[in-house]
Amino acid sequence: MLPMHVFLVGMTGGGKSTLGRKLAANLNIRFVDTDERVSDMLGMTEAAIIKKFGEAFYHNAESGVLMELSAEPPCIVATGGGLPMVKENVQLMQNQGIIIHVEKPLDQLLADAAARPQSREDALSHDEIIAQYNKRIGHYRACADYTLDNAYGPIVGLSTLTALVENIR
Repeated sequence: MLPMHVFLVGMTGGGKSTLGRKLAANLNIRFVDTDERVSDMLGMTEAAIIKKFGEAFYHNAESGVLMELSAEPPCIVATGGGLPMVKENVQLMQNQGIIIHVEKPLDQLLADAAARPQSREDALSHDEIIAQYNKRIGHYRACADYTLDNAYGPIVGLSTLTALVENIR
């Protein structure tokens, strides 16, 4: 059992969901992905929601997920990449748990994106990833209680994340 939620923040493709799922399974703790929860609630993909209703609507839906989590038992939460860009979301996370920035170097994010099929509706271009990284990295670092260097792959990342979470248990 966790005494508080553990929120994983960072760039899309940085490993938040992968590490969060594995950690939750290893510790027999519930895992929530805020992007998945919003998509499930609305029956649409993240890209379709943003296209139809706009980014502000999407971020409000993410805020709603964070508010719902305050009434639920503590768990591991992978947040959407843009969630920490909203000050109220950061305050909600700070009030409900600890925030861990899952940091992956920009060059690795770009290489991973180049290796994925660009036909995905949410695929960003090389320049869009750089712009998004530059816009968001300061927010991730500023809100985080801890930073996890995820440059060495999921096995090392999971080991480091497990050690961090074990320290708060």
